[in-house]
Amino acid sequence: MYKKTVEIFKYRQMLESLVLTDLRTRYKGSFLGFFWTLLNPLLMLGVYSLVFKYVVRISLENYTAYLFIGIVVWNLLSQSLVSGATSVIRNAGLVKKIYFPKEILPLSVVLGGVINFLLSLVVLFPVLFFSNVKVGLPLITLPIILTVYFIFTLALTTLVSCLNVYFRDLEHILSVVVMAWFYLTPIVFTEDMIPAGLKSVFALNPMNPIVNGFHKVFFYNQFPDMIQLLWLGLLSIGLLIICYFVFGKLSRKFAEEI
Repeated sequence: MYKKTVEIFKYRQMLESLVLTDLRTRYKGSFLGFFWTLLNPLLMLGVYSLVFKYVVRISLENYTAYLFIGIVVWNLLSQSLVSGATSVIRNAGLVKKIYFPKEILPLSVVLGGVINFLLSLVVLFPVLFFSNVKVGLPLITLPIILTVYFIFTLALTTLVSCLNVYFRDLEHILSVVVMAWFYLTPIVFTEDMIPAGLKSVFALNPMNPIVNGFHKVFFYNQFPDMIQLLWLGLLSIGLLIICYFVFGKLSRKFAEEI
């Protein structure tokens, strides 16, 4: 793992180039271009607010702000997994022609997702302000939550990117899994709404500590549960090591499979 990290660092210019290319081409040809990064979560917010606030009638003060935080956070995972699944196949030309640490491909997707997440905060803070939601000192824990989230997302993205080379149906299955996962995570609902008998089941969701952490910092102005984040961080590091090992084994025949 250490050697691979050093090797990736040596190819940091290539990594930077791939991240910038991904950001440039994501909305290439569209009229609004880069502004879709900011507009997408707002459009999703409008739809979910209409359904869950006025149809399902979830009674939570400043529910729009609560929902928006969850959507912005979730987009990093969903976009990374869906885009990362095809990252190796999309770059088949590079994989076949030159040598480079292939782990750079899913890494570039996740880094691009992190940049989009940070840019989304440009919209999030005004939403919080106009919703009269106060933020304060707990914001200092934001880098910790984001680091844990990054490692967890990178591990899963690395895994699906190599598996999809051999099992192309995975990218289609993944869309369904991500959608189901979204509704099993406290984004459109709060933890208090989960029936007592199902709390232990929902507690198994690794995204719970992450989404709850962001909600506590941005919505409740509270410090997140650092013990939960520590355990998830350790789990994510272990998962990342396993996923990099699997990726390394499978990447040896990428050129033949794509």
